Amino acid sequence: MSMHDDCCDVLVVDDSADTNALLTQELQSAGLKVHAVRSGPEALRHLDLHAPGAILLDVQMPGMDGFETCCQIRSRFDDMPVVFMTGLGETEHIVRGFEVGGNDYVTKPVAPLEVIARLQAHTRTARLVRATREAVNAADIAMLATDGARLLWSNDAARQLLRELQAELSVVEGEAIAAPLLAVLALKRNQDECVIVLAGGKLRARRVTEQDQTISIVALSRSDVASEVSGWNPPQLTAREGEVLLWVSRGKTNRDIADILGMSPRTVNKHLEHIFEKLGVETRTAAAAAARNLQLA
Repeated sequence: MSMHDDCCDVLVVDDSADTNALLTQELQSAGLKVHAVRSGPEALRHLDLHAPGAILLDVQMPGMDGFETCCQIRSRFDDMPVVFMTGLGETEHIVRGFEVGGNDYVTKPVAPLEVIARLQAHTRTARLVRATREAVNAADIAMLATDGARLLWSNDAARQLLRELQAELSVVEGEAIAAPLLAVLALKRNQDECVIVLAGGKLRARRVTEQDQTISIVALSRSDVASEVSGWNPPQLTAREGEVLLWVSRGKTNRDIADILGMSPRTVNKHLEHIFEKLGVETRTAAAAAARNLQLA
């Protein structure tokens, strides 16, 4: 995977013309589009017109410093990767950078190859985050996403189900998982499914992404009634084929499905070949229609 695939353009924010010139040259040589500005306000004006794939942000700038600039960026973009550039050994700057929402940091003088590697990692994660959020929000089945500590998103069906089972349960996106739901976190590490006892009944939670992925998607249902998730495994399909078919029915591409389920697009394609054969269809549209007939959608 090339750097260009992961991050098509970068905004560099540094009051040093020399730093801007160096990073622009190195990042462009890696196939990226680069726009460089020399102040926080100028960066915010640029963001009003265009959202880049990632931002490289200097800490110490006259007027609006990097920390305040990052706060302003976070008020507009929740998942925009921000990598701070700070002086060697400035620990307080590193800590402060994470506190205001930075994703990572590099030390000056910057090493271009390190910058490129960090941008690649963070933009890949950001793309996964966006795909996951879209998938969770689109699902009719109750679903939520967690990073192993926080609740990232939950869809309307999940919020409704949780209200029915325990009305006072706190479900706040971006905050720590509520105590009654802590068992969900174990699904990221070593379990596929668990049952949680709530005030209004039992909740079945099933991890639908691969183990040890950055983000885990969890399907929820009442454990005392037939689980909607059981519909993901029609008699002819394996569990993994059922999950691939679910996301096909949501209109996701092979690349999106690969990111969500933690596999390669080539593996997704192989699963699709088996699905088409087992369902007796030849196109994705026909497979999606079959999924709806199987109550997958």
